[in-house]
Amino acid sequence: MLHEFLTANRVELIARCKAKVADRASAGISSEKLEFGISIFLDQLIKTLEVEQTNAPLKSRSVSGPAGGGNLAHSEVGETAGQHGRELLRNGYTIDQVVHDYGDLCQAITDLAFENNFELRIEEFRTLNRSLDNGIAEAVTEFAYLRDFATARKAEFALNERLGEFAHEMRNMLNSAMMAVAAIRAGAVGPGGATAMVLDRSLVGLKNLVDRSLSEVRVTAGMPITHELFSLSDFVAEVRMSAQLAADLKGCSLTITFVEPLLAVYGDRDLILGAVGNVLQNAFKFTEKNSEVTMTCYGAADRIIIEVGDHCGGLPEGDAEKMFLPFTQAGEDRSGLGLGLSISRRSIEANNGTLRVRNRPGSGCVFTIDLPRHAMPLAP
Repeated sequence: MLHEFLTANRVELIARCKAKVADRASAGISSEKLEFGISIFLDQLIKTLEVEQTNAPLKSRSVSGPAGGGNLAHSEVGETAGQHGRELLRNGYTIDQVVHDYGDLCQAITDLAFENNFELRIEEFRTLNRSLDNGIAEAVTEFAYLRDFATARKAEFALNERLGEFAHEMRNMLNSAMMAVAAIRAGAVGPGGATAMVLDRSLVGLKNLVDRSLSEVRVTAGMPITHELFSLSDFVAEVRMSAQLAADLKGCSLTITFVEPLLAVYGDRDLILGAVGNVLQNAFKFTEKNSEVTMTCYGAADRIIIEVGDHCGGLPEGDAEKMFLPFTQAGEDRSGLGLGLSISRRSIEANNGTLRVRNRPGSGCVFTIDLPRHAMPLAP
């Protein structure tokens, strides 16, 4: 009888399973977890085989579950397998380990039976397969359910954290703007003084925050890119309007070079506008006061190059690419979420372009946006 064979060789079978786990060094599962999952399952398998030798063989279903699965949760194998799956997930193991654990036992049983010339009867082999299938199914189901639940909770937490930071940043800017408006309305200050500058700064910050957030939503959600041909010269003129106000608030000068009228870009204008705006905002944020921010746009072969240079003093060794990582802020000014450059790079890449930075030690940085070159149609 198979249950007698398993009882007599229980210690040897568990030892072989442990050895197989040890061979899979990357699995990293401890002996304690193996003892819980496999040893108890082996005892339940023995119990199932014993019940099937009685006058009421169908009672074995309460131990190992029915063929083809069904309501496994109320069987002993289902409860144990579910707990085994939970333990593996809690300790950081993969779903492969769940399947391997039960596969190891099956292989250990068949190998040991062959070595001892023990003949497995067809009915017993079917019971073995049924118990293994049910154990694997319940363990994998519980593992996957809890893993998906944990992933969803993690994503929900990250979203709530981002929304909280967004709301906090927006509230601060709105509060500043409202206080500035109240002071101007009360007649205590003039519309051209420092209080008006606070209002301007708050409004510019709100605009940048909204533009950045809209770009992030579009890129992250994988929304289709709206392609249109637009004049680079007109595009730069629009950028200049808000950029000049930001430069005035920072106390630095803004220099934008002449753009050839026929140069054109074919892509999503809003995404590119948001990306250029973020790069300029970053330049104004970190450039030294009374310094200069430059924007140069020109055609080179089949590409259009947009370069934004600042005078931030340069970057520490190895910090250039780190600037494009989400939630990364390199300077002393920690306002914002550290997402602008990350979103900008993704927006440009979505338009078949690249965004990179070149460090000028002791001077500043030059951000380069590289896009496919097009031309505006000639007037008839």
